[in-house]
Amino acid sequence: MSTAAHVLLALLAGGPLHGYDLKKAHDLRFPKAKPLAFGQVYATLGRLERDGLVEQMGTSREGGPDRTRFALTDAGRQALASWLATVETPAPYVSSELLAKVVVALLVADPEQARAYLTAQRQAHTERLRELTALKADPATPLGDVVAADFALTHLDADLRWMRTTLERVAELHQEIHA
Repeated sequence: MSTAAHVLLALLAGGPLHGYDLKKAHDLRFPKAKPLAFGQVYATLGRLERDGLVEQMGTSREGGPDRTRFALTDAGRQALASWLATVETPAPYVSSELLAKVVVALLVADPEQARAYLTAQRQAHTERLRELTALKADPATPLGDVVAADFALTHLDADLRWMRTTLERVAELHQEIHA
């Protein structure tokens, strides 16, 4: 089951909601995440209903099209609890567009071009770090945004440390690749 499905189950744990309200709740609770498309919400609800994890709780019309409310079933609560109890396995493989670009730069560019790429990327990361730090410093920032910013800041910091180390090794890496 997808992460989005588990998130919808969690949002339904607070009580029955329409698909439209689920999308709004997702986008509110995960403000820095990619917003869910309405189509994804309804397709996921269909799969969750098929699997007995949610059930329809009636339809209403609030000045627009019919809206079906969905509620979490006992099986849905169990599935959510099981997912939460499962520890996430650290990624077995390193997979990142940033890593791929650095390796490609080392393959096709000379050391100075590779350094220029890394330097530009480091600058972009540093700017984003500043933006997120300012967001966290604003007392009006909702706690969900602060938690998301903390997550992003930690990852940006790790990327920056990796880029610094890689910059120090560019000539050596380039020589190894082209030997």
